[in-house]
Amino acid sequence: MTVHGLRHTHSSILFSMGASIKDVQARLGHTDIQTTMNIYAHVKKEEKKDTADKFAKFKEN
Repeated sequence: MTVHGLRHTHSSILFSMGASIKDVQARLGHTDIQTTMNIYAHVKKEEKKDTADKFAKFKEN
């Protein structure tokens, strides 16, 4: 694994654990939050489904 691969994996794990974009930005040392968002903030299929499920439940109430 390359250093970049390790960095990418680390940030992906942080996001999956619920770390905020600002926390990951600080951890990676980016001065611009857009860099963090554009490169590292991937939304997994499960997370998209979870978000859709939460919204559906909200509409039901």
